[in-house]
Amino acid sequence: MTRLFAFWVSHRAEFVSLLAQHVTLVAVSTLAAVAIGIPLGIFAARRPRLSAPIVGLANVVQTIPSLAMFGFLLPVPLVGGIGARAAIVVLILYGLLPIVRTTITGLVSIDASIREAGVAMGMTPRELLRLVELPLALPSIAGGVRVAAVVGVGSATIAAAIGAGGLGEYIYRGLSMVDSTVILAGAVPAALLALVVDAGLLWVERQLSARRRTASRRAAVAAAVVVLLMLPLAAFGGRSRGAIVVGSKNFTEQVILGELLAQTIERDTGLGVQRRLNLGGTLICDRALLTGDVDVYVEYTGTALTAVFHQPAKTDARAVFDDVRDQYARTGRTLLPPLGFDNTFAILVRGSDARAKNLRTIDDAVREAPGWRAGFGYEFLERPDGYPGLASAYGLRFAAAPRVMDLALSYRALASGQVDLIAGDATAGLIRALDLVQLEDTRHYFPPYDAAPVARAATLLKYPQIRIALERLAGRVTAADMRSLNYAADVEHRDVPQIVAEFLKSK
Repeated sequence: MTRLFAFWVSHRAEFVSLLAQHVTLVAVSTLAAVAIGIPLGIFAARRPRLSAPIVGLANVVQTIPSLAMFGFLLPVPLVGGIGARAAIVVLILYGLLPIVRTTITGLVSIDASIREAGVAMGMTPRELLRLVELPLALPSIAGGVRVAAVVGVGSATIAAAIGAGGLGEYIYRGLSMVDSTVILAGAVPAALLALVVDAGLLWVERQLSARRRTASRRAAVAAAVVVLLMLPLAAFGGRSRGAIVVGSKNFTEQVILGELLAQTIERDTGLGVQRRLNLGGTLICDRALLTGDVDVYVEYTGTALTAVFHQPAKTDARAVFDDVRDQYARTGRTLLPPLGFDNTFAILVRGSDARAKNLRTIDDAVREAPGWRAGFGYEFLERPDGYPGLASAYGLRFAAAPRVMDLALSYRALASGQVDLIAGDATAGLIRALDLVQLEDTRHYFPPYDAAPVARAATLLKYPQIRIALERLAGRVTAADMRSLNYAADVEHRDVPQIVAEFLKSK
């Protein structure tokens, strides 16, 4: 706990900013869900035949995993892309079901005699709804809003994967660095926020049960707030005017490289930079670049060749770079010169096993594999240059199907004996820290993975000084440099901006 409090204190400005982003995401999405869900529930309650399909559709939305939903929205115009806009849309969709359902339940459960009395007094259907039905249904509706808000607090942490900010940034950052303190720095306040929201709205729900007459006035005020908040929604979470958006994938090396590009652009061009680091994997970064939500990020040539453009693997680094550069050019993007290191996949085993069993190459591991357990990241299991091709090229056969796990966690899983072989990054700082050994790829299965910035051509045309600044990095980051930077972040738990600033100063 001491380390956790020390982290919050040392990062207090950032923590307050992320907490504010998280609260804003939940507040805006919940209020919008109320504004949409209550009228939809009223409509469904008045038309029983449509009630089941409406609730069923909302149920289907709830069954879609939130990360998958973010992925679906990436290419959708207006509501998609990366940032808070897409996150709010997803959170609204998740908040609709409890609000719609409780609105229907609250209205349907009203005694028919009460409605008859209102009609007998000469009330129109609209007056009956406003003065009688909604006040009576408000306690039930408030319960649905409470559930929607609590679900929103939890789901908003995942929104950090698409650059929406919030406390999830600490969770993803901690996972990539395998740092429990950073994970808790986001998880603990998110859990406390959920408890506070639940308790606060439960109190409101009880007050509504006791004071139904004032409920309609509160609902009107809430609706007015929704209108005010929804006006700037189109611009919420978008890029700052004139800012260059730098992105990165969601592991330590990528975050470091994203910060490297950002600081280089700021230092050498004077342009403002907006960081969208720790995004999801290759797919999210590539689509963000295509849609213009990101201006530049670092990609690996072998990854671009096989995973982005679905071309067969090649072993010649120059040929791969030329092919990928041409493919990017056809889609309005520019591949800049490589930074200077090749981060190939590293097939890793424990150092103790390598020394005891004389393991030097992947071929050596083949004889041990039938008694081993393997653990691989999500992308490696599916990529054309990943596990299926590796197993075929070397004849690898394990005792059971490889375990699927987060790449950052797989290093510790190997070191602790939970698995016996993993596919990591050749430049990972944890290789040295955990006494792991990289097996040589004697059959040259893996293509070259030269790290190189890829940018939107339109951005480079508008700001040619960015190209000049980033080209100065060409060949300046060696594999040893990258391992040292990763070690400083993953093992020494130093702040990435400080690490990068010191590196640039040394260069």
